[in-house]
Amino acid sequence: MTLIKNARPPKAITPNSVALAILSLAIGGFGIGTTEFAMMGLLPNVAEGVGVSVPEAGHVISAYALGVVVGAPVLVAIGAKMPRKALALGLMALFTVGNLLSVLAQDYTTLLITRFIAGLPHGAFFGVAAVLAASLVAPTKRGRAISMVMMGLSVANVLGVPLATFVGQQFGWRWLFVMVGAIGVITMICMAMFVPHQKAHPDASLRNELSALRRGQVWLTLLVGVVGFGGFFAVYTYVANTMTDVAGFASDFLPVIVGLYGLGMVAGNYVGGRLADWSVMGSIYTMMAFIAAVLMIYSLTVHIQWLALVMIFVIGASGAMLVPSLQTRLLDVSPGAPTLASSLNHSALNMANALGAFVGGLVISWGWGFTAPAMVGAALAVLGLAIALLSGLLDKVGAKAHKDN
Repeated sequence: MTLIKNARPPKAITPNSVALAILSLAIGGFGIGTTEFAMMGLLPNVAEGVGVSVPEAGHVISAYALGVVVGAPVLVAIGAKMPRKALALGLMALFTVGNLLSVLAQDYTTLLITRFIAGLPHGAFFGVAAVLAASLVAPTKRGRAISMVMMGLSVANVLGVPLATFVGQQFGWRWLFVMVGAIGVITMICMAMFVPHQKAHPDASLRNELSALRRGQVWLTLLVGVVGFGGFFAVYTYVANTMTDVAGFASDFLPVIVGLYGLGMVAGNYVGGRLADWSVMGSIYTMMAFIAAVLMIYSLTVHIQWLALVMIFVIGASGAMLVPSLQTRLLDVSPGAPTLASSLNHSALNMANALGAFVGGLVISWGWGFTAPAMVGAALAVLGLAIALLSGLLDKVGAKAHKDN
């Protein structure tokens, strides 16, 4: 039994107060998703604003992703002994400051630094928020609670990113960071009001949190995310080129396509929480196989426009369905150190983003065409399924050995 499984909602907490607490955390996820993904649509504006080329401006996105990878373990380790609500508030404060500093950045180097700072609390916040949400509900509803926190990230792709992109294009790219800074302030106010205080766990320490890194099952779960999700990002990175060059859509129609993808994420996140509560490992197996099948079908049918639209929705949904199960699995395999393990999930997903973009670009450069990333993505999903099956097998072997003893 893990620490989270043994947790029970305090008697004073009502269903309405739980909903408000989770909504407060989800607003933070909405702000994080908005600043992460809206930058992609504003790259030309940013490049012009700081006097660099568009490829150089892309390094600003990489700086944020690097901040996510570095910040998750470091900040959770530093805050190991803090009450989780206080840690979440501190992380959102750092996120807000990082975005507001980006408003003031006058040159390329300064913008790189401020985006790195803004990325530092990203994974740590989601990790702490997942643990907080799971602790507020019964063990049978952990997946749904986690998925509702992640819903903020999904909704950002439907509402926050298009709005921030429009505002940034009309009034200047710095307004993206003004908007996100305001969302950060709102998040902190809501968390202060609605997220219940929880005392720091008496056994919480830097040593205990770091103990998660000694568990093979934690690394296997993270590897499922890096490899399996790499296929998902291999497709998403090049979706604009695929939809225009292969499916034949006009570039003006891309906002609709991206919106369909975002709606798929919202639907998938909702379903994924319930799948995680049904069976964590069963849902991981099912979703990895489903993603592999979906990406292969997409590669074969994307030239048919109506099928391309259907499949882009399904791809968004399939990827989002996997996240709550991975997050819950990390809680299960890290007893006594759930916060660090949970936070590392977002480091893994950012590494998956880098892996997917790299292998997708590689096969395109080989002349295989814009459908090739989906085929490679399907292969990565199968490899992710193999890793998940190995993890499940080791669980059974360990359980049998424990029973025999």
